[in-house]
Amino acid sequence: MVTSFSLSVVGIDVSKATLAVCYQVNGQLHHLEVSNTQVGFAQLVQACGTDSLFIMEATGTYYLALAYYLHGRATQVAVLNPLIIKRFIQMHLSKGKSDRKDAQWLMRYGQQQATACWQPEEPLLVECRQLEQVSEQLLKQKTMVGNSLEALTQQPVISPIALQQLKQTKQLLEDQLKTIENELLALLEKRYTQEMTLLRSIPGIGRKTAGMLLLFAGGFTSYTNHRQLIAKAGLSPREHTSGTSIRGKVRITKMGGGLIRSKLYVCSFSAKRANAACKALYDRLVAKGKNGKVALIAVCNKLLKQAFAIVKSGVPYQADFAKIAA
Repeated sequence: MVTSFSLSVVGIDVSKATLAVCYQVNGQLHHLEVSNTQVGFAQLVQACGTDSLFIMEATGTYYLALAYYLHGRATQVAVLNPLIIKRFIQMHLSKGKSDRKDAQWLMRYGQQQATACWQPEEPLLVECRQLEQVSEQLLKQKTMVGNSLEALTQQPVISPIALQQLKQTKQLLEDQLKTIENELLALLEKRYTQEMTLLRSIPGIGRKTAGMLLLFAGGFTSYTNHRQLIAKAGLSPREHTSGTSIRGKVRITKMGGGLIRSKLYVCSFSAKRANAACKALYDRLVAKGKNGKVALIAVCNKLLKQAFAIVKSGVPYQADFAKIAA
């Protein structure tokens, strides 16, 4: 659903403790600052009314409580990527920055641009994303402890207690990580039973990657073509050329989707051998002189194209599936 320009627009700059609000009444700007709490939310609605479009940025998790509150009162809410607003401000050559100014720019954007209404994700997906975040944190801690353990074993004098504690900590993190990953995948398999089976039919995509793909794409329900999915994963090529003098390398955007990019990159090594379409693509690019990493990134794109086509069609992978996924 896209918002209407006839609505009164309210720009909200969200921070951990406060909300800076900008809105218009009879053409006059009004600013308001309330707390980022239920009390502040009520004050916001009382001042601006429910028949408005409330626009905010996706600033970490700080915006979520407000977005849920407003959505629960049947108001229209738009949550924007901060980069969109940053580019909008740059386009107008604005100088200086403050919470009040940011709220005003959000309001102006909503007045000039059509925006899609925000809808909360289903609770199970929210829970899965939280498990994914904890899993990534535990993995980082495990890597740090592993590095510390390796550094300790290289020393000429080693404390038995330090060694024991590091080993125990590493084992504890491994156990916790395994428990969370199993719970996450079990929830995803219960929610997306058919989709998990379809994705796992693709050579190169295992159980874990299939689950991460479904979580990343929200079950593929909000995408109409594979290019949208590739763009969200940050795998779209970005060219840097100008005239005859600037000929920069073509790189991927790397905007968003860092976790799924890393998963797909690991999968691309097996996909270039076992997946017919991916193997043909990889061999063709290498034969043209492309380096291995560029060819593997292309394989990542191919895997996303195949995943999208297979989930949407409901047809498992076949060796000649390239005709469908092309």
